[in-house]
Amino acid sequence: MLFGDRTATEPLIFERSSPGRRAATLPALDIEERPVEELLAGVELARAPTPLPEVSEREIVSHYTRLSQRNHGIDLGYYPLGSCTMKYNPKVSERVAALPGFAALHPATPASRAQGTLAVLHEIEALVCELTGMHAATLQPSAGAQGELVGLMIMRAYHEDRGGPRRRVIIPDSAHGTNPASVTLGGYETVTVPSNDRGQVDVDVLADLVDDDVAGLMLTNPNTLGLFETSIERIAELLHAVGALLYYDGANFNAILGRVRPGDMGFDIVHLNVHKTFATPHGGGGPGGGPVGVAERLAPYLPGPTVARRDDGTYGWEVPERSIGRVHGWYGNVAIMVRALTYLLAHGGEELRRVSELAVLNANYLAARVEAGYRLAFGGRPMHEFVVVPPDGLDNMDLAKRLIDLGFHPPTVSFPLIVPNCFMVEPTETETPETLDAFADAMLQAADDARHRPDSVRRAPVTTPVGRLDEARAARDLRPRWQPDEPDGQDARGVAAGRRRNAPG
Repeated sequence: MLFGDRTATEPLIFERSSPGRRAATLPALDIEERPVEELLAGVELARAPTPLPEVSEREIVSHYTRLSQRNHGIDLGYYPLGSCTMKYNPKVSERVAALPGFAALHPATPASRAQGTLAVLHEIEALVCELTGMHAATLQPSAGAQGELVGLMIMRAYHEDRGGPRRRVIIPDSAHGTNPASVTLGGYETVTVPSNDRGQVDVDVLADLVDDDVAGLMLTNPNTLGLFETSIERIAELLHAVGALLYYDGANFNAILGRVRPGDMGFDIVHLNVHKTFATPHGGGGPGGGPVGVAERLAPYLPGPTVARRDDGTYGWEVPERSIGRVHGWYGNVAIMVRALTYLLAHGGEELRRVSELAVLNANYLAARVEAGYRLAFGGRPMHEFVVVPPDGLDNMDLAKRLIDLGFHPPTVSFPLIVPNCFMVEPTETETPETLDAFADAMLQAADDARHRPDSVRRAPVTTPVGRLDEARAARDLRPRWQPDEPDGQDARGVAAGRRRNAPG
């Protein structure tokens, strides 16, 4: 492969294997060698060595460095993923989280010797409460999705204490996919409330669904269409009238940061996604952070322990009176929370208001630009993100692939599910007008190419190492990892694929 050619095919590490090649050689043993069966008596051992690639250290480093250069990340370019707020994170947060006082602190350190970190955690909890309008918070959940589950566990504990767990939780038809999953994991039945012709919760239908068997409603505001739920006060009244709770999915909190608080809208439970709103590395399954804030009457149910400030000014651990228990090892991902606090303190109150202001401004500017070639799914100006539909006859997936060849990561496609063939675009507050203009130009060009140069779109992408994939086959014939040939020379890839179909995980 030529140096710097990012479109060339990179062989798998197994395909680079050469018998006898090693990345490292250890010195000969100077003690008596003993059979592993003797050292691990009673342990079931593999009958044959695991087939691993035999490569040099140089090959390993080059291989994985080349692969890393093919990943698109927020530090490399624009990431217009709606409802995910994949925004650039200031590096000062990384610097602070890497300070030895945080990075080298063992989670089992006694509270008396970790007063500084406990003070930091206490301050973060206070800021989460101040920003969301909640009374108390936990930093334990390691992601927004886990925060949802924790919120539902708190909801269940609250209702059980009041005489019954109730059976149902309502979610809008535009909700994030994690919402119904969390409802099910929380032991509830999901009830869907439809959106009206303005893309908001149909309050009349909701009124018919709400009764004393409803535990709560999970709602994102602004919703996944980027629209603010203007009937939120009425929605809160309906839920509270039957003793149900209102849960805030904080995925879109970036749009209202410093402007309006969920607690002031009537929400009882809130989770935030720190990577979407503040500063945390994205993706890869973590570590992440999904702090949960609750109204005063729900504070006794928070996971324990929480950080408490004593009368003498020191900090210690306390378990809330009716805690649902621990939901994460130790006290969650502390370094992630340090990043979030750094972001908050670096911006300050007025700058945080500016964050949401710019996020909304950028989204509206971009929506106005692309309206020359796309149709907004619903009327009215959006907030931090918007949903558009390509012209009739054009397929959103074709256009998304074409955007890759035009130099951009595609936005979210076909979500929310209530808008077929759509794009959801969220520019965030960190992008420049030049970037927004370039992306708008690419969106319009992709649509124009689809109409006048359809082959350039149907074949896209052609500038990447892997071209257009067979999406149906990829979904139905999963082969998530390489299987080397069996020792007897069989085509192990086919055999192994058959085995994998019956294997867990």
